Amino acid sequence: MQPRHTTRRFTLKALTVATALGAFGITAHAQSTIKVGVLHSLSGTMAISETVLKDVALMAIDEINAKGGVLGKKIEPVVVDPASNWPLFAEKAKQLIDQDKVAVVFGCWTSVSRKSVLPVFEEKNKLLFYPVQYEGEELSANVFYTGAAPNQQAIPAVEYLMSKDGGSAKRFVLLGTDYVYPRTTNKILRAFLKSKGIPEGDIMEEYTPFGHSDYQTIIANIKKFASAGKKTAVISTINGDSNVPFYKELGNAGLSAKQVPVVAFSVGEEELRGVDTKPLVGHLAAWNYFMSIKNPTNAAFIKKWSDYAKAKNIPGHKDKPLTNDPMEATYIGIHMWAQAVAKAKSTDTDKVRAAMYGQTFKAPGGFTSTMDTNHHLHKPVFIGEIRADGQFNVVWKTKGPVVADPWSDFIAENKGKANVPLKK
Repeated sequence: MQPRHTTRRFTLKALTVATALGAFGITAHAQSTIKVGVLHSLSGTMAISETVLKDVALMAIDEINAKGGVLGKKIEPVVVDPASNWPLFAEKAKQLIDQDKVAVVFGCWTSVSRKSVLPVFEEKNKLLFYPVQYEGEELSANVFYTGAAPNQQAIPAVEYLMSKDGGSAKRFVLLGTDYVYPRTTNKILRAFLKSKGIPEGDIMEEYTPFGHSDYQTIIANIKKFASAGKKTAVISTINGDSNVPFYKELGNAGLSAKQVPVVAFSVGEEELRGVDTKPLVGHLAAWNYFMSIKNPTNAAFIKKWSDYAKAKNIPGHKDKPLTNDPMEATYIGIHMWAQAVAKAKSTDTDKVRAAMYGQTFKAPGGFTSTMDTNHHLHKPVFIGEIRADGQFNVVWKTKGPVVADPWSDFIAENKGKANVPLKK
């Protein structure tokens, strides 16, 4: 038996250490888990798109934890709601890093939210995994872009519209929400169309604010623009809940896909949930994944999500579970990060960044995704037609994954910048 004074000395020492740890905000619980941030709008105009990304992130974390977590620790998600308020994204990012002490953050949808948080991640040298297609023209050592660059979505979609299979379009309406992603994407597309001989007079460009709901006049203007005798197509970069009234008005106006096809870059299965899709059959979306893709990996992904949605009683999805492209990109990003942490044997930013290069993951889309040294994934491109049930029939796809080019060749000042590696 230990002498009483020795036992007391050890007890006092343990108490002193515990008090010191508490003073620094370190707890036994925090030490036993690896905290990660989930930064998505759960309210406001972007909640229609972002809420489900929070849910699939939690599913992926549960899946990793069920297999033992990483580095012998469970992953602990810290979820915050920046409420579709762009400056609030930066505040919430600081909160996650400084107060919650997260190792990494998964989140953002709009480019304006990503631009808002970027200085925070660069200043504090933390990693953000960004899961949505974007306009390119950015390359940060503190961001891994698991969504598409323009050459993995926007350019192939317009090439398809101009092809015989896509209807041989000669006039184009560039319709978007008024912020950086649509405007920069359309700057690239204007230059691309000009390189293909499309005159300025055959391009109509218009923007609406976030949350815009009255598309009657805009649809009327599109019909008038399309009456010039040349085949006209609409390229939509509308984001968030404005897609619902846009597609409803498209149906009300009887503007069919045969007359004026619309190809969307931010509309997938989730955004069509609240829309009568019967009048929209044949309109298009360009993504790197569709739920309707048939392969064993996707079947397993859909089943995991269906089971999870029912078990967690997720609104909408418990009865009608849907998957979409940004969900796949979120899922890939979280698993790749966990693989990189295991390889690095650390959550240290610099070590994880180095371990991310060359990481692969068998994606539900049917291809093996690879993380390049330019912080972008090699991704396949799919173009799908809307079906009456709100799903998509794939009408065109690339032969395999496409290497991302974040610096578009159609912007003059980017010459020589293409695919610049960030690997040190």
